[in-house]
Amino acid sequence: MEPSTASQVATDALAQATAQPELNMFQFAAKFMSDGGIFMWVILGMWAVGLAVAFERWNRYRTYNVDGASLMATIRKFVIGNEISAAIQACSESNALLSLVMKNGLKRANQSKDQVQDALEATILEVVPKIEQRLPTIALMANVSTLFGLLGTIQGLIQSFQAVANAQAAEKAQLLAMGISVAMNTTAMGLLSAISLMMLHAYIAAKGERMIKEIEENSVKLVDLLGTKKAYKQDHQDAA
Repeated sequence: MEPSTASQVATDALAQATAQPELNMFQFAAKFMSDGGIFMWVILGMWAVGLAVAFERWNRYRTYNVDGASLMATIRKFVIGNEISAAIQACSESNALLSLVMKNGLKRANQSKDQVQDALEATILEVVPKIEQRLPTIALMANVSTLFGLLGTIQGLIQSFQAVANAQAAEKAQLLAMGISVAMNTTAMGLLSAISLMMLHAYIAAKGERMIKEIEENSVKLVDLLGTKKAYKQDHQDAA
């Protein structure tokens, strides 16, 4: 075959390989997944797992969270009024973790400061793992998605090099385009998965940290409130 003829065949093959009819969004997504090869589906699965865990955590945090300032104001009002049972009841009306911690501390309101603090610390140790549960899974899915995207890129480059080295001129351009599609599509998919999951992980982890800090802060306030109330009561008894 003459050089000019071989060049024309390769050009036609490349044009045929790269020419695409106008596709709608779903057709484009299907072709994007198909052209990327098997690793696209692996990344998609990891992306789905990460998103499912992130949604579960976000939904769970809505149950765990409560307006700490409002709850503490209610507790302070009842404690000052010497209505500990009413304060415990107010905490029992919510499923929030802060309410659980406050309730367990209030149950020891008539005991020593150290015993109240021990009850609060024990409950905090119980609730903090509930907040942090499954968060590492989101980060893991993000990191592994990136690695599988890189692995798909390597696979696509290998296919491209094999096409250049071994394929006939008529097939070379098409195989080269297929290899590049595998490389670029898996890279893009891996980055999309990783970036979105990393952003979700950062947001949810920050929300969890705020909840933990709020629990710790209000626990200290409760210990101080009960201690002050007990000291005030003792002073009045001594004066009497």
